[in-house]
Amino acid sequence: MQLCANKLDKKDFFGKSDPFLVFYRSNEDGTFTICHKTEVIKNTLNPVWQPFTIPVRALCNGDYDRTVKVDVYDWDRDGSHDFIGEFTTSYRELSRGQNQFNVYEVLNPKKKGRKKKYVNSGTVTLLSFKVESEYTFVDFIRGGTQLNFTVAIDFTASNGNPSQPTSLHYMSPYQMNAYAMALKAVGEIIQDYDSDKLFPAYGFGAKLPPDGKISHGFPLSGDADNPNCVGIEGVLEAYFRSLKTVQLYGPTNFAPVINKVANYAAEITDGSQYFVLLMITDGVISDMVQTKEAVVNAAGLPLSIIIVGVGPAEFDAMEELDGDEVRVSSRGRLAERDIVQFVPFRDYIDRSGNQVLSMARLAKDVLAEIPDQLLSFMKSRGVEPRPALSSSPLPELHRHI
Repeated sequence: MQLCANKLDKKDFFGKSDPFLVFYRSNEDGTFTICHKTEVIKNTLNPVWQPFTIPVRALCNGDYDRTVKVDVYDWDRDGSHDFIGEFTTSYRELSRGQNQFNVYEVLNPKKKGRKKKYVNSGTVTLLSFKVESEYTFVDFIRGGTQLNFTVAIDFTASNGNPSQPTSLHYMSPYQMNAYAMALKAVGEIIQDYDSDKLFPAYGFGAKLPPDGKISHGFPLSGDADNPNCVGIEGVLEAYFRSLKTVQLYGPTNFAPVINKVANYAAEITDGSQYFVLLMITDGVISDMVQTKEAVVNAAGLPLSIIIVGVGPAEFDAMEELDGDEVRVSSRGRLAERDIVQFVPFRDYIDRSGNQVLSMARLAKDVLAEIPDQLLSFMKSRGVEPRPALSSSPLPELHRHI
């Protein structure tokens, strides 16, 4: 909603007032709870405040006739803001939008009691009021949106020889390596949202038999026509099998796999499917320019990218792709949404050796941004959730978040 005021009382000695509004929801016991403050507009008696949004629940707790009190103050630097006046309204009145009933007299009870000729301390007018439905991640999942989970694993030589215990790809008979642990932790939760449990799985940065050709997107299944693996266990089996047949090489190119998954996502943008690409890598990206371009292009698609960094390398470049602080850009174009989440695996190695707890924490943090990323895509495309398919209990992802 947006409001403006006219002819507010002048409170400042040198100049006009610096007005702002404070909204309060009334409680059952007659008290008031603050629920919104506008910004301060400096040196004017006729301010126009910026439009703002407020949850209906915060404004009236679902009771459309509940009193909403609005105080008008003059801002002072020392925090002793001067009270100009107040008025009351309700959600129901505000929802009628801009009309003659949504012009409110700002009254100051003290002034009213002292001055016989007192009329008001100005007026506040509602300029616009719009109600928008805020959907949740759960609404989309209940309505049948499927998460399509794809895995991409780094097979570059910097991981070390898989037959050596120092290698990040070492297959110990006693415990899983970092790649397998990250894959299992994230995959076991996300697979509950994927009805067919078929997961495309790729490797990048290896030389393939028989001719030693370098590939940056080979199917771990060994079948170019069908990169799907059955369940997370199927992905792990294909990964271990590939380690025995390919030669670790390089460079570490991300863009080919991102573009491959983005092409699939581009075919289904109606909200029925959302793609999640998990990339597990040990190091520095060789094709950063192309990767940034791939991320910017993919930001308009139903796609999120999770990067888990394993090993001791510096992952500064990954932080750059994770647009939490600064949105990723390529050739002057900003990514439409933040779609990359990066976590270093080493932060989750439990000192006590309790892998189960470490993996639960990793899954929680890795998946934390997926719901908001899905919602930002749906909102940007005006996609609404379909009616709930059933009231069956939901899998675990939203509880992790």
